[in-house]
Amino acid sequence: MAKTDELVDVRGGMAAPPPGVPARRATPWPYAVALATVAGLATVLVLWDTRWPDPPAVAAWRTVCLAITVQALPFLLLGTALSGAINAFVPADLFTKVLPGRPALAVPVAGAAGVVLPGCECASVPVAGSLIRRGVTPAAAFAFLLSAPAINPIVLTATAVAFPGNPAMVLARLLASLATAVVMGWLWLWLGREEWLRPAVRHSGHHPGHSRWTEFRLGFQHDFLHAGGYLVLGAMAAATFNVAVPRSVLDTFTGSPWLSVLFLAALAVLLAVCSEADAFVAASLSGFSPTARLAFLVVGPMVDLKLIALQIGTFGRAFALRFCAATTVVAVAASVLIGGALL
Repeated sequence: MAKTDELVDVRGGMAAPPPGVPARRATPWPYAVALATVAGLATVLVLWDTRWPDPPAVAAWRTVCLAITVQALPFLLLGTALSGAINAFVPADLFTKVLPGRPALAVPVAGAAGVVLPGCECASVPVAGSLIRRGVTPAAAFAFLLSAPAINPIVLTATAVAFPGNPAMVLARLLASLATAVVMGWLWLWLGREEWLRPAVRHSGHHPGHSRWTEFRLGFQHDFLHAGGYLVLGAMAAATFNVAVPRSVLDTFTGSPWLSVLFLAALAVLLAVCSEADAFVAASLSGFSPTARLAFLVVGPMVDLKLIALQIGTFGRAFALRFCAATTVVAVAASVLIGGALL
C-alpha cells in the first residue's frame, strides 16, 4: 500500500516523534472515560423511572432522549466502522487516480464519490487536507468534504428509517446535499483565493509497527467514542428542546415557512449532531415543516460548531469563516428549492 502519512491526520492523532525517539502509545484512559460517560448516561436513562417517581416532563424528556439514542446508535456504529476501514485499507492515492484532470469535472465526481465512500463529518476536514496535500485540486477536496458525511449509504439508510414511508425525504436530502457540495466546489474554482487556504503541514503519525488492522481499530475507537458523545449530547439537546421550549415560542417559527427553515438551519449548527444520527433528531421535530427539517439535515453535516473549529485549525480562519458562511447560504437555498419541489 502507498504511504500512510496522513492516516493519523484523519483521526486527529499526534505528529510522529523525531528520529531516534521511540513512539509513545496512545493513553487509553480518555476513551475509557468517554465510554463510561455514555454508558452511565444510558443506564440512568433506562433505570430512572425505577428509582425515582418522574414528573411528566422528566418522563417525556427521558423517553425522547433514549429513543433518539437507541435508534441512531446502530447506524453510528456501522458508519464509523466503514469510515475506519476506508481510511485504513483504501490506497491513499486513490482519488488522484480516479478524478478527472479538469477541476470543473473533478468537482462533481468528487461530490458523487460521497455516495459510495462513507465518512463522518468528524474526519471530513482532515481528510480534505490530506487530499489537497496529495495533489487533489482543493475544489474537488471540498466537494468531497461536504458530500461524504451527508449522502453516504449509512446516512441515507438512517434517514429512510427515521422517516418511514417517506422516500421523498431521502431523495430530497441526497439531491440537496449533493447540489450544495458541487456548487461550493465550483464557487471555490470561481471565487477562491490561494491566500485564504493555508493547510497545516503535519508529519507522519504512522509507525512501521502499526498494522492496517491496528490503524482500523484505533480509528474506529476514536471516531465511535468521539461521535457517540456528540450523539448523546444531541439527543439530550433535542429532548430538552421538545420538552422545555413553550409551544407559543415554536408557533412563532412553525407559523412562518421562512422562519422555520432558518431556525432549524441555525439549530443544526448549534446542536452539532453526527450525520448518522441527525435524521432521528429531525424526525422528532414534528412540529416543523418537511422543508425546514430538510434544511436541518442538509446544513448539519456541512456546517456546525465542531466543523467550524476543525476548519479553522486545518485551513485557517480566513478560509473557514468564508467557506462556512457560503456553505450555509447555499445549503439553505438548495433545501428550499428541492424541498419545495419534492416534499
